[in-house]
Amino acid sequence: MAQAKVLPQYIAGLSAAFGAFCMGASMGWSAPAEKMLTEDEDYGFPVSGDQFGWISSLLTLGATVVCIPIGFIIDIFGRRPTMLALIPPYMVGWFLMIFANSVIMLYFGRFILGVCGGAFCVAASMYSTEISTIDTRGKLGSFFQLNTVSGLLYGSIVGGFTPLLATNILCAILPLIFALVHYFMPESPVYYAMKGRRDDATKSLIWLRGKNCDISEELNEMMEASNKGVDEPKVNIFRALRRPITLKGLSIAVILQALQQWTGINAIMFYSTSIFEEVGAGLPGRVCTVLIGLTQVVMTLIAALIIDKAGRRILLLVSAFFMAITTCLMGVYFQMSQSDPDSVTSIGWLPITSILLFIVFFSIGFGPVPWLIMAELFTEDVKSVAGSIAGTSNWFSAFLVTLLFPILKNCIGSGPTFWIFSAIAIVAFVYCLLCVPETKGKTLAEIQLMLAGGKKGKDAETSFDPKIEGLKENL
Repeated sequence: MAQAKVLPQYIAGLSAAFGAFCMGASMGWSAPAEKMLTEDEDYGFPVSGDQFGWISSLLTLGATVVCIPIGFIIDIFGRRPTMLALIPPYMVGWFLMIFANSVIMLYFGRFILGVCGGAFCVAASMYSTEISTIDTRGKLGSFFQLNTVSGLLYGSIVGGFTPLLATNILCAILPLIFALVHYFMPESPVYYAMKGRRDDATKSLIWLRGKNCDISEELNEMMEASNKGVDEPKVNIFRALRRPITLKGLSIAVILQALQQWTGINAIMFYSTSIFEEVGAGLPGRVCTVLIGLTQVVMTLIAALIIDKAGRRILLLVSAFFMAITTCLMGVYFQMSQSDPDSVTSIGWLPITSILLFIVFFSIGFGPVPWLIMAELFTEDVKSVAGSIAGTSNWFSAFLVTLLFPILKNCIGSGPTFWIFSAIAIVAFVYCLLCVPETKGKTLAEIQLMLAGGKKGKDAETSFDPKIEGLKENL
């Protein structure tokens, strides 16, 4: 039999991850919009700096409140239908942003965009890893972060070089593009297996792997992992979440997601324009913001290409080490500029270089890897809910960091604020070194054995299901 095709997996994975592109565009909107709202009053009404802080952070708060509910919803209705159902409320959010005549409308618009984007982030990352083979799992898992940072770049470009109304419209059309493309993709075969729909799971796998690929072994493993097709009763989700192996995996996923945000990435991205203007860079702040976004896209693409070769854990360690150094250097610069402004006139390149290097090393490690590991650590009966809990940790941390960053800057200064991020990056390095397992190239059973302290499991023996061949002929 022929090997599994990878192109259908990439097409389906990229189409789902385009939901993350929509969320990234909403996040990228913030940096160029700050000046338009607080100084130029492009909406026709005043927006204070504190109000803009809430406008920025309500996006992440919306994502926070939806993560756990969406984990149950995608298990009930499916990954694909749930993502398609998010389009109408997504458009409501952008209509509020386009026609806003008060700060309250902006608050509600951003919150709704966060709810829809956060739901996409859980469903899309789950879908991408569920449709992949072991060999493509790393790349498909990275599509989520790649699309997020591509959306950030898109939001920075349209926000930096078009009027506010055009920016809002250009961002509002993205969910419609998603619906048009993803409508033609298959549902996750894992979801069908969870529901005991063997024939539908078979058809989905044939679409994803190709008609000439023997999917018998993979299908049987899915059915067994989902407690369908065997005589075992379905485990209560709350009892399943209390299993020691699940708790260990959940602690790893939650801590990695929190560390991703507390190292400062969203503070730098949301306020990058004002940071560059503060240091007096030779380039306009909006150009530097686009440069950051472009750097992030390129490095995340590189990470997607090497993540299945280098491994997850080593990328996290390299990422945390250099993030600690670069945020420390940013803190040094800002502290020097505050105490003696003349002393930094000749090193204006330092904060820009440090920020760009921070983005480089974040993008190859702590950007994509926590989302990928989140989808690798759990058995099928708890994956959606456990992943949602981890996602909640990410977005709540992002909300707090985005909200607290300008407050900390005003209270203790930019230098000590960046030193806090540096200290957290050091903690992240130590945690990854001591506690995070390597999941590269391992099956779900092997990962579960590893979490339990066991040795690498053996591959299951190949089986053949003649019913599959009949279904192939009918497709």
